[in-house]
Amino acid sequence: MSLKARYINQTLKFKIPAGTSRGVLTEKECWFIIVQNENDPKNIGVGECGMFRGLSIDDRPDYESMLQKTCSRINEHNGNIQSEDMDQFPSIQFGVEQALIDLSSGGNRVLFPSLFTEGRDSIDINGLIWMGDIENMRSQIRSKIDSGFHCIKMKIGSLHFEEEINILSGIRKEYNANELEIRVDANGAFKIEEAPNHLQRLAELEIHSIEQPIKAGQPDEMAKLCRTSPVPIALDEELIGIPHDHRSKLLHRIKPDYIILKPSLIGGFRHCEDWIRLADEINCGWWITSALESNIGLSAIAQWAYTLKSSLPQGLGTGSLYTNNFPSPIRIENGKLFYDPNIPWELESIFSAPSNQFV
Repeated sequence: MSLKARYINQTLKFKIPAGTSRGVLTEKECWFIIVQNENDPKNIGVGECGMFRGLSIDDRPDYESMLQKTCSRINEHNGNIQSEDMDQFPSIQFGVEQALIDLSSGGNRVLFPSLFTEGRDSIDINGLIWMGDIENMRSQIRSKIDSGFHCIKMKIGSLHFEEEINILSGIRKEYNANELEIRVDANGAFKIEEAPNHLQRLAELEIHSIEQPIKAGQPDEMAKLCRTSPVPIALDEELIGIPHDHRSKLLHRIKPDYIILKPSLIGGFRHCEDWIRLADEINCGWWITSALESNIGLSAIAQWAYTLKSSLPQGLGTGSLYTNNFPSPIRIENGKLFYDPNIPWELESIFSAPSNQFV
């Protein structure tokens, strides 16, 4: 099989500005690797390289030159791109992994055939609540609950902590922990000295878990929190950029309750499965989360996540964020993610775009 690879760029536009502890997002730049079988031109694999500005370790000036180099390697070595420098570009690793699996599966965007891709089963997901003012966040929460979500994840850290506690208290007055699971994501917003008190306050509201209460890169402080916190702690940013041979040491040192796996940020399915294996060794739970990918990346992650058979709601509810997302079989209904095989993908804007140019 003779392969020909190229890449394009597209900027996704948020329907509503999305508030995070790192600022407000209005757009998301993404790249797509397109790999074609020259012996079968209709067989085209597509993978999304979802580099996340300000968070990914591959947010680097040479990102696009690595995309060019990667396409050249695919063309010269028929898909083999293994090299030491690729470990510094996890989102490109993931994009190539998607594209090659898609190609080997016939180029129909069904990377992992299952009951999910047949439209006969679904994936439980959490409803994501973006940071905003009090009324905005309350409105988001009400909308998610009215839409059938039984698990919500609320980003915290932008308002005064007491205001966020008041919002969470209001939810708990209406829905107990058996009726509604509440996760919170601090994105490292808590100061070390204030974290124990904040965690105690959250525990009183029966919060399921908190992602990254303090900034990544402080393993001793995080380990101390994990030992004493009344709320289960999940590592997120803490996993980004950790080399393969340091992962077991990190988990044994911190001993978190959960880890959050974002394939675009840690190198794709293979690297996520390595983290899962290590987490299972210490009885650490995990779930899969998208990182603001378009429907292309989201679908690939969802198909793979379904094969893992986790009983926890996954963080895969980001497909409806953008005004210019790609029409796809993915849809959300009653707090679940579905794949409708009767709905076609519409990717002409990708296939017809000039190579190596902004779209």
